[in-house]
Amino acid sequence: MLNDPRSHGLWERTAPPAPVTSPLVGDVTADVAIVGGGFTGLSAALHLAEAGRKAVVLEATEVGFGGAGRNVGLINGGMWVMPDDLPGVLGPTYGERVLELLGGAPLVVRQLIEKHAIACELETNGTLHCAVGADGLKELEERQRQWKARGAPVELLSAEETAARIGSTAYSGALFDRRAGTLQPLAYVRGLAHAALAAGASIHTGNPVEGYEKTGNGWRVKTAKGSVTAQWIIVATDAYSTGPFSAVRTEQIHLPYFNFATRPLGDNLSRSVLPGREGCWDTKEILSSFRMDQAGRLVFGSVGALRNTGASVHKAWAKRAMKRLFPQLGDVEFEAEWYGKIGMTVDAVPRFHRFAERVVGFSGYNGRGIAPGTVFGQTLARHILGDIAEADLPLPVTDPKDQSFRTVKEAWYEAGAQVAHFAGERF
Repeated sequence: MLNDPRSHGLWERTAPPAPVTSPLVGDVTADVAIVGGGFTGLSAALHLAEAGRKAVVLEATEVGFGGAGRNVGLINGGMWVMPDDLPGVLGPTYGERVLELLGGAPLVVRQLIEKHAIACELETNGTLHCAVGADGLKELEERQRQWKARGAPVELLSAEETAARIGSTAYSGALFDRRAGTLQPLAYVRGLAHAALAAGASIHTGNPVEGYEKTGNGWRVKTAKGSVTAQWIIVATDAYSTGPFSAVRTEQIHLPYFNFATRPLGDNLSRSVLPGREGCWDTKEILSSFRMDQAGRLVFGSVGALRNTGASVHKAWAKRAMKRLFPQLGDVEFEAEWYGKIGMTVDAVPRFHRFAERVVGFSGYNGRGIAPGTVFGQTLARHILGDIAEADLPLPVTDPKDQSFRTVKEAWYEAGAQVAHFAGERF
């Protein structure tokens, strides 16, 4: 997008076309104005339109331009925070609510894909959280214990079982989550857009929101050449927020994350590397992730930005790391590379904000946008429809709060990832 092959990489090359959209021209009325055309905004638009409400989506650039179209494509259940820790962060009521909602979120994604026949390379064989060393295995043992106590279908695999599933002996075990899976993220978000349009929603792209103001009993959302007057506004811009809702961005630290995609491996190698097509990531602080796409490309990623010296440092490291992890691949070559920004809140927990009366939004997905974004969009639609009262939402109302030393921390993370990868960080 925007003539930048490093913005969406392989996903833009292999996704089905986005729906034909255009900027908003003139003044329109709606029940709900939705700012942001990613997982959350389009899920909300789809569910509102299916309930007979008029929803208008205003996207600054293109459908899936932000985190939705750049990520790894893992459909994870839960959050980074340990299940038992969430009630301590959010309180027992909200902690258990969000655990229940996000634990079942991968199934909601799967059901939407099946219902609307979204072609997005869906794989439902689960994910593997891979243990690095004894400490990593201990962490996964505790995570498995906590999820099992809540009835989740997770299983701790031995080193031998892990090696058989991955095709590598690098790990001391893995947590196998049967709820989860992978998909092509840009294809999925474009599919949500097609489904929302078919249900009666409107989507306008190339359309940054310049402001909003109270008018009568509702709101007027202004763009360069038009406006939407609506009773409700949904803010669904998350880590890429700018303009009147930039407070959503400034309460998050941008953690850069890159991906490289190999050429299709071919039948022989595909049988020895992730034969079950599980999505994987490890327990290291500077983590790595890997998964296969439908054509047999291995997609490998880690923390860092592919710009300036980072472009060469991270590529060289990725080649070394993949050769250690999968020696059967030999010297790998990449056919696509891209990177994006993960929005990290101070406590790694999402937020629900009420910016004004009937101006609401969820944000802060901390690298897990697909499943949480989908179910939080659905939840916002149900809230507006009157099915869920504000007191019954999965998160409490909080005010956006800027993270201290944000720009310094972001520079530190980008530089630190380069230093670690230049020094040849090991698995």
